[in-house]
Amino acid sequence: MKSDEEIKNIAIQVIADEEKALSELSHRIDSNFAAAVRTLFSCRGRAIVTGIGKSANIATKVVSTFNSTGTPALYMHAADAIHGDLGMVRPDDVVICISKSGNTPEIKVLVPLIKNFGNTLIAIVGNTDSFLAREADIVLDVTVAHEACPNNLAPTTSTTAQLVMGDALAVALIECRNFSARDFARFHPGGALGKQLYLRVGDLSVQNERPSVGADASIPDIILEMTSKRLGCAVVEKHGQVLGIITDGDLRRMMRNHQSFDNLCAADIMTCAPKCVPASEYAVKALEIMRSNAITQLVVLDADGLYCGVLHLHDILREGII
Repeated sequence: MKSDEEIKNIAIQVIADEEKALSELSHRIDSNFAAAVRTLFSCRGRAIVTGIGKSANIATKVVSTFNSTGTPALYMHAADAIHGDLGMVRPDDVVICISKSGNTPEIKVLVPLIKNFGNTLIAIVGNTDSFLAREADIVLDVTVAHEACPNNLAPTTSTTAQLVMGDALAVALIECRNFSARDFARFHPGGALGKQLYLRVGDLSVQNERPSVGADASIPDIILEMTSKRLGCAVVEKHGQVLGIITDGDLRRMMRNHQSFDNLCAADIMTCAPKCVPASEYAVKALEIMRSNAITQLVVLDADGLYCGVLHLHDILREGII
């Protein structure tokens, strides 16, 4: 078994090898790359991405990235394609074939079939003298000098180059489509980014109870309201108009400043002009207000500016927005 230092040096060498290969890859971005982006941008169908072996694994990631950034895509395994899956290829689709050698038996069978269909074929290939490169309409060169594997066998550097070329295509298409963060969120509604861009305050506050007291409410009534609604506060209101808020902090200040509470009411201890937020505001904006004011609750107002609920920091945490 190698020492810890030797193991660390192996990892450092792998990273250095792959970094060098990627640096060389940048010099191969030419008019073919621009042609590939234009072809995919103008495609009226889908990008069908195919490969064999480790290249097939890269193809699945490229498809996932395309789909999440506005380029409809499907994955097709090269071996399965020649046994029926070619049926997924439609006339308006563009086919991207990923291969290190460009000469595998499955590729040699698949490529002529795609050409017969009349689909544009883009090759992401590590051998520009290969069968795939000769037959493709557009060739993206991902040749690497050697694999990071000490035996120069296991696909390592080569698959990294393939992956980066796929990312480069996806990002170029994002720019060409003016694909925004809001567009991205439409395809990721369950993720944190998606929630930041569509989840509104009212979507969260409606799940909470509505703690409310009048200005003349007694201290026992205030405490009962706060504890029963479990939001750590009570809003002081009159016919929906917000007069103030009473929080745990207000109760602590009351206890510190008064020996007797018998003659006190809500108006005596409330914080006037509390921080409010419209129910229509995005939850992420409400989070910014809480952070900037070092508070954990916001009073929520409806479209008429009337009290309709409370948003708590825990509501936002629960949704994973932070």
